[in-house]
Amino acid sequence: MIEVIAPGPYATVQDLGRPGFAHLGVPGSGAADVASLKLANRLVGNPEGLAGIELTFGSARLRFLTGAWAALAGAPVPTGPVRGAGMGAPFWVPAGAELRLGAPVRGLRTYLAVRGGIAVPPVLGSRSTDSLSGLGPEPLRAGTRLPVGPAVGGLVADYAPLPELGPAVLRVLPGPRDDWFAPEALAELCAAPYVVTQDSNRVGVRLRGPELVRARAGELPSEGMVTGAVQVPPSGQPIVFLADHPPTGGYPVIAVLRAADLAVAAQLRPGDEVRFTLGRER
Repeated sequence: MIEVIAPGPYATVQDLGRPGFAHLGVPGSGAADVASLKLANRLVGNPEGLAGIELTFGSARLRFLTGAWAALAGAPVPTGPVRGAGMGAPFWVPAGAELRLGAPVRGLRTYLAVRGGIAVPPVLGSRSTDSLSGLGPEPLRAGTRLPVGPAVGGLVADYAPLPELGPAVLRVLPGPRDDWFAPEALAELCAAPYVVTQDSNRVGVRLRGPELVRARAGELPSEGMVTGAVQVPPSGQPIVFLADHPPTGGYPVIAVLRAADLAVAAQLRPGDEVRFTLGRER
């Protein structure tokens, strides 16, 4: 059992989400940075899909009521006072110890995995908190107690180098609705940097920069949306959809991120600059 002393600005339980329910209007949800959650799970010997804690801007305090192996991945945060605690390697948290996590110096989301996984009750096959639909456990708050499941994986790993958080460049493929924009719009998207706004969240990264001008008036009938879709509302300012995006939308999608760059988008924080570039195949 883990008790939340302080959750930081926003913390939730996340696994790999609940795909397969879009026809019912249910978002896929799950970890915004899937690669980091999988890495943290591997470090403690868990199957990659077990639930962990997704911290936004860190700054959390967690008391382990029972001893457990834990690991951190994603946006690097300072840790203390647990001996050996740090990023990218498993560490033992004794029973009764308090793990303190500071704010990341770069990146946005940090993932804490515990051997056995966070074992809150699943909803539609997933333990993920969905900020859009409200499915799953509530966001963490002071006093929340999280059960930990039994160990089901292999051996605890020794160490895994964390990927560097370099300059934010998102590779995109054009379409499916790039024909709704002026001929030069796709080039405009890739010509100059955009700035991440304060309105960004787990639904999408909202950007401010060159306006993407439409060639067609009106709106599309609602159609299916995917994670990584670059949707453009009437303001001409793009939104990159993340894990909690709605299953459908009526604004045209000028481009879609390569799957490998979804983690880069998930780590963008307000004020960051990001560039787009046309990629090749996924």
